[in-house]
Amino acid sequence: MSEKAVNPEVIKSLGLSPDEFEMIKNILGREPNFTELSIYSVMWSEHASYKNSIKWLKTLPRDGGCLLTGAGEENAGLVDIGNGYACAFKIESHNHPSAVEPYQGAATGVGGINRDIFTMGARPIAQLNSLRFGNINSEHTKWLLRGVVKGIGDYGNAFGVPVLGGEVFFDESYNTNPLVNAMSVGIMEKGKMISATAYGKGNPVYIVGSSTGKDGIHGATFASADLTEDSAEDIPSIQVGDPFQEKLLLEATLELANTDAIIGMQDMGAAGIICSTSEMSAKGKSGMKIDLSLVPLRQTNIDAWEILLSESQERMLVVIKKGKEKIVEDIFNKWDLNCAKIGEVIDEDKLYFYYKGELVAEVPADSLVLGGGAPVYEREYKEPSYIAETKKFDINEISENVNLREVADFLTCHPNIASKKWIYEQYDTMVRTVNLTTNRFADAGIINIKGTNTALAVTTDCNSRYVKADPEKGAMIAVAEAARNVACTGAKPLAITNCLNFGSPYNPEAFWQFVHAIKGMGTACRAFGTPVTGGNVSFYNQTTISGKTEPVSPTPTIGMLGLLKEKLYQTSLAFRTKGDMIYMIGKCSNDIASSEYLFSYHKVQYSPAPEFDLDFEVRLVEILQQLAANTYVNSMHDVSDGGLYITLLESAMPKNLGFDITTPAEVRTDAFLFGESQGRVVVSVPIEKEPDFIDFMLETGFPFYTLGHVTKGELRIDDVSFGFVSDEKEKYDTAIERIMQS
Repeated sequence: MSEKAVNPEVIKSLGLSPDEFEMIKNILGREPNFTELSIYSVMWSEHASYKNSIKWLKTLPRDGGCLLTGAGEENAGLVDIGNGYACAFKIESHNHPSAVEPYQGAATGVGGINRDIFTMGARPIAQLNSLRFGNINSEHTKWLLRGVVKGIGDYGNAFGVPVLGGEVFFDESYNTNPLVNAMSVGIMEKGKMISATAYGKGNPVYIVGSSTGKDGIHGATFASADLTEDSAEDIPSIQVGDPFQEKLLLEATLELANTDAIIGMQDMGAAGIICSTSEMSAKGKSGMKIDLSLVPLRQTNIDAWEILLSESQERMLVVIKKGKEKIVEDIFNKWDLNCAKIGEVIDEDKLYFYYKGELVAEVPADSLVLGGGAPVYEREYKEPSYIAETKKFDINEISENVNLREVADFLTCHPNIASKKWIYEQYDTMVRTVNLTTNRFADAGIINIKGTNTALAVTTDCNSRYVKADPEKGAMIAVAEAARNVACTGAKPLAITNCLNFGSPYNPEAFWQFVHAIKGMGTACRAFGTPVTGGNVSFYNQTTISGKTEPVSPTPTIGMLGLLKEKLYQTSLAFRTKGDMIYMIGKCSNDIASSEYLFSYHKVQYSPAPEFDLDFEVRLVEILQQLAANTYVNSMHDVSDGGLYITLLESAMPKNLGFDITTPAEVRTDAFLFGESQGRVVVSVPIEKEPDFIDFMLETGFPFYTLGHVTKGELRIDDVSFGFVSDEKEKYDTAIERIMQS
């Protein structure tokens, strides 16, 4: 085997600093060879080690409530959902691959996050996603959007797991670096989790699933670097997915999970074999001897280091109890999948990799992983200069003398607010028949837990404009909005997973955004009692064009899980009956800060985050659950992007009903209708329940206001017609399709 020389240029090209190279020499007690250097390159990358972020991640609430595993302990978070069941869920990014090859980048993101779920022994039953793109009128953005959506749809549809929710947002900062965050949710019997661990001297180590090729080599390193004009040349770093192979791997894995043969199992995502062998060994305080020449290959011209680092998809590493080999081999042969014994567990903190009889790498397992020998850094951070600009905003400088009907039409058709129907119709939302929101639209996806009275509520949320304006408050709002969305279905928020998308950690202003977003997220999660079960940090989301580097808007996406204890109390966002009374729960506020109305209609780039009160939000979420449990309301829908008008319109459209409301005199009408101040929910109340509703709300002492009533189809505000719901629905449903076809 030819071994590349190690020199300063090679060290730099692998993303390692001179100090890190010296650390590696000290760990090994000698100079590393190229294969060993490549191992440290991928395992010490930000993507694998979180070396620049772990200090701050550890400040998040990581236990409590119904959590069954702590953050980072396993491949995904695990939560007790009652009736003898547990829910595994997680969100991760596949941003850089999607930027240069959107179809495969998004598809393999979906495949990878589902493997994280079923490697624990849980069957994936729902998917969500959170997507960010640049200017939708750009041909490049349209190409990215088409590729990402088709990649998500083709992989998920073939794999057979429904998409139950998500979000899509467009902003110039994502022009060349889109964000593709994929979330998966799975169910398993409580107490049957498979751990990602390896122990027991002599226990055999198997690689199962697809064959190994050159795709994805140094993918973790690629994800931990800036995108540049030359990034398209890194397409060999992007994995290629096969959803049909993954479906077979799922069934074989779950069948194996029902035997007593497994010691531990981990999927091969970022960094491939080296990641799985090192992390499983370090967790089990053991090591492995691996013969890379036994790995099933799909090509011949591949070196040992490439086998070790390949990120070929649909593969697992499984440690089996010695003597149980036939069980695993029979199962994977039945499903026509590779099942190759490539090594065994040893009782020392070492990984020995052989290739054709030659020892090609010898490294301590613990030295490679987070919490072991991987470096941990504290990065400089400072407040960005633009923050001072946001504080100068004065609402009185914005004319309220606007054509309200014109603004309403503008927002209805805006791609950040208009229906994402063109996107979600490419996804299968009904496979497995667990989706309870197919015909009952809600603020969160609802997953039926068959054979029980319960269901799960799931959502992904983040308004990056709020986070950019004020990272701490913006991150709190992201958690609070997720909690509101869950509670608007009648469910109780349980826990979150997060996907933290930011610029370079070496950029002090981008890192300041990260640090303050973590602080806000932690504060909000503690207030709601929703521990962080894990997730993903994605730095280097920025683009260098002609020497100028610009980070994306900071986007700490929140994936939240909630529990609906009684499916009968599931609440929709849709107005149900003409004549129902419409109320707003929350405060009227003279606030248009960071709203789509201010940013896109008035073209005001800098303003603070909208008004927000965390204690108020916590109480609101409790009240929403009580309203649902008492069946006082026919619908609940939170006020978010686009403000109250869009909330009313979205509640009116599902059943082609209208509304007739009156705005208060003490608040600017544009702020009341289009502002995005937080902590507000629109509910519709049947006439016969109105006395009970009012009595309940008065007992709580929580603010609420009569807005008006549900009508047959006309939209009226202050006795002025804003058109008919059928016409507005046509605009809302087709806005993105019209742009994509133009």
